[in-house]
Amino acid sequence: MESSGTKDGLNKAPILQRLPMSRPHGSGTKGNQIRLRTNHFKVSVHRTDVIFYHYNVSVKYEDDKPVESKGVSRTVIEKLQEIYLANVDFVYDGENNLYTMCALQNVEDAFMVVVEDGSSTKSARSRTPGGNGSPEGSDTKRMKRPMTCKTYKVELKSVGEFCKEKKSVGEIPLSAIDKVLRGQESDDCQEALRVLDIILRQKSAKQGCLLVRQSFFHSPSEPIKLGGGVVRCPGYHSSFRPTQSGLSLNIDVSTTMIVEPGPVINFILSNQYIKDPSRIDWGKAKHALRNLRIKTTHTNSEFKISSLSEKSCYEQKFLLKQRNGNGPDVVEITVYDYYLKHWDIRLQDSAIFPCLVVGKPKRPTYLPIELCHLVSLQRYTKALTVLQRSSLVQSSRKNPRERKSDLSSALQRINYNSDDILKKCGISIAPEFAQVDGRILQAPKLKAGDGQDLIARDGRWNFMNRKLFEAKGVHTWAAVNFTTRWKLQDLVRRLIHCGDNKGINISPPQSIFEERLQGNESAASRVDAMLEQIRKKIEKPPTFLLCVLPDKNSDIYGPWKRKCLVEYGIVTQCLAPKKLDDQYLTNVLLKINAKLGGLNSLLEIERNQAIPIVSRVPTIIFGMDVSHGAPRSNVPSIAAVVSSLGWPCISRYRASVCTLSPRVEIIDSLFKPQGNEDRGLISELLFDFYLSSGKQRPEQVIIFRDGVSEGEFKHVLNIELAQIIEACKFLNNSGDTWLPKFTVIVAQKNHHTRFFRDGNNDTANVPAGTVVDTGICHPRYYDFYMCAHAGRIGTTRPAHYQVLHDEIGFSPDALQELIHCLSYVYQRSTSAISVVAPVYYAHLAAAQVRQFVRFDDASETASSASGGQASSASGGQAQPVPELPRLHKNVKSSMFFC
Repeated sequence: MESSGTKDGLNKAPILQRLPMSRPHGSGTKGNQIRLRTNHFKVSVHRTDVIFYHYNVSVKYEDDKPVESKGVSRTVIEKLQEIYLANVDFVYDGENNLYTMCALQNVEDAFMVVVEDGSSTKSARSRTPGGNGSPEGSDTKRMKRPMTCKTYKVELKSVGEFCKEKKSVGEIPLSAIDKVLRGQESDDCQEALRVLDIILRQKSAKQGCLLVRQSFFHSPSEPIKLGGGVVRCPGYHSSFRPTQSGLSLNIDVSTTMIVEPGPVINFILSNQYIKDPSRIDWGKAKHALRNLRIKTTHTNSEFKISSLSEKSCYEQKFLLKQRNGNGPDVVEITVYDYYLKHWDIRLQDSAIFPCLVVGKPKRPTYLPIELCHLVSLQRYTKALTVLQRSSLVQSSRKNPRERKSDLSSALQRINYNSDDILKKCGISIAPEFAQVDGRILQAPKLKAGDGQDLIARDGRWNFMNRKLFEAKGVHTWAAVNFTTRWKLQDLVRRLIHCGDNKGINISPPQSIFEERLQGNESAASRVDAMLEQIRKKIEKPPTFLLCVLPDKNSDIYGPWKRKCLVEYGIVTQCLAPKKLDDQYLTNVLLKINAKLGGLNSLLEIERNQAIPIVSRVPTIIFGMDVSHGAPRSNVPSIAAVVSSLGWPCISRYRASVCTLSPRVEIIDSLFKPQGNEDRGLISELLFDFYLSSGKQRPEQVIIFRDGVSEGEFKHVLNIELAQIIEACKFLNNSGDTWLPKFTVIVAQKNHHTRFFRDGNNDTANVPAGTVVDTGICHPRYYDFYMCAHAGRIGTTRPAHYQVLHDEIGFSPDALQELIHCLSYVYQRSTSAISVVAPVYYAHLAAAQVRQFVRFDDASETASSASGGQASSASGGQAQPVPELPRLHKNVKSSMFFC
């Protein structure tokens, strides 16, 4: 498998524009039938003649600056309707899109709209201390002024007039949905569904909900605190979906996190987990408060926090205009004195605190913290701590019966059938959960060591009195303890004993190392000191290191993994046990054995080479995923591709990773030719497959892609698949015509379809192996749902598989059987998992690399091998994406991520 030489310009060749494939005839037949309910509600459409007219909306202030607040924009558009469009029904998304049920006349001119400004009026601002020599004044007459008004300019333009792209038209007929429901192609269907979804958003916005995409949240009546000033806010998701049974409304419970409303000082103390205000870290407080909205107790005015003042209320001064008999005068006054003299408010504890800074940067306004409260329904978008996430998961779990009850109550409370626009569209929604037919696939048989059978019941099995299928011995190794309570000698002894029971020959360790912690050292320094201890005592580097950490999220983990995997090429297993029992030690051994190249279990049809289609022809299986940084962060995203090794085996994998620009989902580094070499992610995976499969090239390539939305399917086909094809062409021998067949499947977990048992047994989840490929699937495209695993807590979330491309030619039964089997080859556990193992492995690989690489200052780091560019936060020139360190040759082909 050699490169055929230079392929200059190969990656620039014209690419055929591929579209997601249509559903083949027929559906799966294997498995026992089961009748289910689903959280889809049948939608009846009684009119097909309705047309929406699409307009681009621009809402500006008088000085032509755009309005950024969605709330203000909605208020302005509502006033616009009241004044100019009283007899027009329209739908507005809060941003730039407005849809009407009749064509508007005379929209060339801008509409001037006057709105009463009740949140932060001039009269309110005049009574708050402003700086930079431009305060509004504070005389008694102005303090008594009535509510002021603001004038806005609204411009409407027909999309059909100014958009040259043929796919964007000014008229959107609802009949487009009907065409898709009949299995026909329609460019307007997605836009028509979008209009209907915006109708749902508009109804919720008028009810004062917090809107997050298609989820809507009310202020919780019984707030569940997650700690750190964060509150769990329950809500619901609602969206229209075309299905084989007709149009349906998908409703599901949803959860987001909001900032706990109330006094600002309470939030700061809670956020920093302290009770004494003197211990506040004001740097952290500034970061936590930025962009949050507050309401003042003395004026009931609302503002957005931009910063904190550098000085306290006692010291912070500003220029105040005041009128006297000789004309206007400007005096300098402190915030403390201003409130004492002009408001008769003697500031208490907050007098020594910084002020909240609101308003424009050139004209800041200073507000004492004690006079400010955080308003409700402000989404918390920062990363959650481990404890917060644990509390969120615990409080969000609902069994199927509870979930169904909540959804029925939500549908009654929302009462979409009362919406005037939906009525005029002839749309009504049935109150019953839709009924669908499913099938329960038989669990695949597994093999353990010595030919023993592993019987899976309800998606689970165990290794009691069983040995691992292919156990790797552990001989040259050491154990290290980073200041934990565990006695390492005892832990090692018990691990060796458990390994013996599972068929793993573990020799006594070459040495056991206890950390000699001195002072408050950094995590990196502690790792360096420990590795130096090992280097001095063990002449030949060990092949394996067992590392005991003080807690699961120790900051030692990242530096330790990086040093071991990148610099030394040593396989390592970290653990932070809460208790030591046989089950825990078995799980640890499963990971160790997989990382060292062993196999814990094997599918019987894999051993017998009886996997449909895959066992007949050399086949490589890819799993692809991208891990992103926290929301609104500028850290690079990390792409990971894992591939199967050792065909006809489908249980062993390796990974290749790279960086992408922040928040970028499509992987553009799969093929990167440089002269005679391809430095993309795919080539080394293909080469390792070739070496591990008896020097056979794959004739079939199956790609499982995680994490992409429907709008990105075409990019997966026309960018990612195209690059993989080019990588294969690049590796052709001279004069060879080798080009494998491809199948591309997207595995989605981030969706809102759920299944429930029909009848009285609705407290239990659907059985493991449940598949649904009729009824609620797409009427045109090829998709199905599978619950390969058994949900034991909460309500099972099925995986939604969308087949975008299939040259291999799988039958529905063969493809579903393969996917079901791939949910049983996950080497880290003794249960079926919710999505195919290659996708899960790609997720683990990306997440682990993110852990051992820090991107504290991504914009200043050197260029990366990924070739992507990170967008500058300031909107300036894009910055190069930092390069990932290359894994050591000793571990790069291992399952280091397992």
